[in-house]
Amino acid sequence: MTKLKLPKNAQKIIDKLQKAGFEAWAVGGSVRDLLINRPTKNWDFTTNATPLQILKVFPNGFYDNRFGTVGLTQENGEIYEITTYRTEKGYFDRRHPDKVQWGESLKEDLARRDFTINAIAFDGQKMVDPFAGQKDLKKKIIKAVGDPNQRFAEDALRLLRAIRIATQLAFIIEPITFQAIKRNSPLIQKISAERIRDELFKILSTDFLADGFYLLKNSGLLKEILPEVEQCFGIPQQSPKRHHLYDVGTHAFLSLKHCPSHDPIVRLAALLHDIGKQATFKKTKEGVITFYNHEIIGAGMVRSIGRRLRLSKRDLQRLIIFVRWHQFSVDERQTDAAIRRFIRRVGKDNLNDILAVRTGDRLGGGARETSWRLEKFKKRLLEVQEQPFSVTDLKVNGYDVMEILKISRGPLVGKVLKMLFLEVEEDEDKNKREYLLERIKKIGGENLA
Repeated sequence: MTKLKLPKNAQKIIDKLQKAGFEAWAVGGSVRDLLINRPTKNWDFTTNATPLQILKVFPNGFYDNRFGTVGLTQENGEIYEITTYRTEKGYFDRRHPDKVQWGESLKEDLARRDFTINAIAFDGQKMVDPFAGQKDLKKKIIKAVGDPNQRFAEDALRLLRAIRIATQLAFIIEPITFQAIKRNSPLIQKISAERIRDELFKILSTDFLADGFYLLKNSGLLKEILPEVEQCFGIPQQSPKRHHLYDVGTHAFLSLKHCPSHDPIVRLAALLHDIGKQATFKKTKEGVITFYNHEIIGAGMVRSIGRRLRLSKRDLQRLIIFVRWHQFSVDERQTDAAIRRFIRRVGKDNLNDILAVRTGDRLGGGARETSWRLEKFKKRLLEVQEQPFSVTDLKVNGYDVMEILKISRGPLVGKVLKMLFLEVEEDEDKNKREYLLERIKKIGGENLA
């Protein structure tokens, strides 16, 4: 068996503290990842040295919290954290301890941690594992340290962390721990939207994201953080004249699973693209199920969801675009003007992303990945961009407008040209100088009246 080695920077920190007469250990997720040969960064350490004693060893460190954590900035910009052994009491906000006391032993410090696989300490020579975390790593299970109800009551973010770590590592959650997650799922409401968003995005960035969302659903966390998705389960889609095989919720999860993009916003759009169907469900006398305008209603819903999750302005706008326009037509009879309108609505930079949402939608509904119409549509997207049509391609210009209407430069010139452009974009055969000169007279007359 190859001997485990800490990275040089991590070992150097431990060596310095030990040379100064203190105990020092690497702990947490970094040690866990080291044991399973998984890339890791942002190492955490624990020691019996107090923060002031740590700062004497590392004068360039910074300490501005009440939790006993000193930060050390590395040359590559990463921040390593060294925390004094501690015990914690009271968690009024279900996130932070009301009282922190310096602990006396490593085991005491490890006992306050979340999961057994994160409660392993290593100093480069010796491994300390009082809660059999290495055994659970081999069994590929997530298990709380001690009483899981107490662990989740201390910090409700651990509810989501359990799901996220299980999804990242393709582990299962030990039954007693999972039951505790279900029992305590409402506590997630105590956690800030930013923290919830960050954990969700980490799940969305994994290879097993659909499994992660099934865990969220089965644990009761989905209805707490994305109730709009939870409400989609049980809404039928299978009916005459419809190709769908699954209810809306199952289709959403399968669309997420099959979305080919690795961008978490695109994946989130795949999950949420049909969210408006819950509000637009109707069934005709003939038994045909319809969801008219669900994409418009859905766009409004994801705006609210995105704001609730504190998405950045750019991420929110992209999410809205993907949901609003995911129903785009791929009819081969579309004009170039229609294709250009679609490109303007979605944005050139978002074309591949909305196509990824469509792929997830198709596969999630039981259809083939693509069709000849969709492939032709993709080709036309490229062709139209190679020969873009703009106002400057009109057979008339601003000078023509000013001369015919006897006006000087101003907003009206641009307005008339834009109206001509929209008309010609619909029918490029109208881009003839004689025709457009007559249209300037009419459009200008109407706007000057």
